[in-house]
Amino acid sequence: MGAAGSKLEKALGDQFPEGERYFGLENFGNTCYCNSVLQALYFCVPFREQLLEYYSNNKTPADAEENLLTCLADLFLQISSQKKKTGVLAPKRFVQRLKKQNEIFRSYMHQDAHEFLNYLLNELVDILEKEARATKSDQEVPQKIANGPTTISSNSPQKDPVITWVHKNFQGILTNETRCLRCETVTARDETFLDLSLDIEQNSSITSCLKNFSSTETLNAEDKFFCDKCCSLQEAQKRMKIKKPPQILVIHLKRFKYIEQLGRYKKLSYRVVFPLELKLSNTVEDADAEYSLFAVVVHVGSGPNHGHYISLVKSHNHWLFFDDENVEMIDESAVQTFFGSAQEYSSNTDHGYILFYERLVADSTS
Repeated sequence: MGAAGSKLEKALGDQFPEGERYFGLENFGNTCYCNSVLQALYFCVPFREQLLEYYSNNKTPADAEENLLTCLADLFLQISSQKKKTGVLAPKRFVQRLKKQNEIFRSYMHQDAHEFLNYLLNELVDILEKEARATKSDQEVPQKIANGPTTISSNSPQKDPVITWVHKNFQGILTNETRCLRCETVTARDETFLDLSLDIEQNSSITSCLKNFSSTETLNAEDKFFCDKCCSLQEAQKRMKIKKPPQILVIHLKRFKYIEQLGRYKKLSYRVVFPLELKLSNTVEDADAEYSLFAVVVHVGSGPNHGHYISLVKSHNHWLFFDDENVEMIDESAVQTFFGSAQEYSSNTDHGYILFYERLVADSTS
């Protein structure tokens, strides 16, 4: 890798970003699913900075048990504080912790990168929420009262959900609107999301997949909706809208589909165009939320149960290709070679699977 590292340094020359580090990650047999997601998260700069800030402000005692959050922060700190600009690191502690904590990732089978990302973000949120609640209950100091000390019970139901810095980066809000076709009453139910999973079609685009995601569905026959106003089951129209777009929009393309006749999953190699700049126009609150693509996790292979993951990352206006230990510079135009295949049987099996978009700040508010 020394040669590859110096090749990358040569390619960037005096354009090598000040203080940035580009390190490949060693693969422990089948951990490319993990490496590709870790690289995408490392180059999600707001997330990286907040994780490292959290870590420096919350140095755990030597005897405290490590968790996925401390292992991830430790890995990111290790990368960012390397003396060399390029090289290879082994994310051993992180992978060991992941396998210890979740048996799904223990086997040497092919794992799903989206499943891992989902598990990791939810796990980080759980750890941060528990810490915030523990801090809150510690601050409930016993009050001295004539008949002895009393404390406000920390077991009282949590009125306000804890909003962590993971939420501030990745969490958006969807609203599920159902309109009764008899009385026209609209019932709206909000739900949060850390990523959006989109159904895909051949020769489509992210914009058309998002339109389908928000398309109106009629509930009739056995699917009728119970309208509280009519006090009965009624025909209704239902649609899902993005109420609050997140700062970091993570889009998962549902490339693995269960085929009833085959009795197994099949990989959809469909060509789905993902733009470098994306406008979300079907949102409730903001007329247009604009995003810029900064990472793509790519699945390489023809089937769901085998294959390989790599990631493409944008850092300081350069695109880089991370394949476990190897890091190379690529041209921005190469990103489009990962849209998918227009024909069902194609020799190209490298397809965009998870897309990471960062929200652009409107000039007026910056």
